[in-house]
Amino acid sequence: MTVDSSPDWKRRRFTAFSPMDSDSAKARFAAAKEKYGHEIRVFETSAASATPSNASDIDKYLKTKKLRDAEEAARRSRMTKAVIRVRFPDNHTLEASFHPSETIQSLVDLLNKVVTHPEFPFYLYTTPPKKQIKDMSQDFYSAGFVPGAIVYFAYDVPKGDDGAQFAGPFLQEEVMSLLGMGSEKDLQIYLDFAIDIKEH
Repeated sequence: MTVDSSPDWKRRRFTAFSPMDSDSAKARFAAAKEKYGHEIRVFETSAASATPSNASDIDKYLKTKKLRDAEEAARRSRMTKAVIRVRFPDNHTLEASFHPSETIQSLVDLLNKVVTHPEFPFYLYTTPPKKQIKDMSQDFYSAGFVPGAIVYFAYDVPKGDDGAQFAGPFLQEEVMSLLGMGSEKDLQIYLDFAIDIKEH
């Protein structure tokens, strides 16, 4: 029997940061978290990236309702974070962390702070199949967005319009400055790795 004992850090793709860059990046992440109220990051996505399918409940029909409710409550209490990725038509993705009990309206409020044109109406949807999210009072857990989900952003353009004013960019410059920086956790892993290499 062969066991793959290679450490996780060998599988990660690292970007070279100088210590000065990492301090600057940490400061920018902290400022963004303070300003927007959530930990956010921005990255580019390929146009052909696939969306994961939802898992089905296998034992759903073999348990009593009381037992299923107890298991659901236990599962819900273990979930402490919902990572929501919002994909924009220009192939940029905004990732934000929320508590599972927060409502979808908190995501909409965050998007109103970070998009370039908050005055234009927009909607969010999931796919496949394309399903518009209409109930903003629903929490992330009830919506099935825990531990994470990908939602898509679109401006609510009437069918007769050409939509030229909605071509992008979709995110403000300040938010786009976080593009490709990873997260504070990624920076810390890189710094720990760099320090470990220097010591050996």
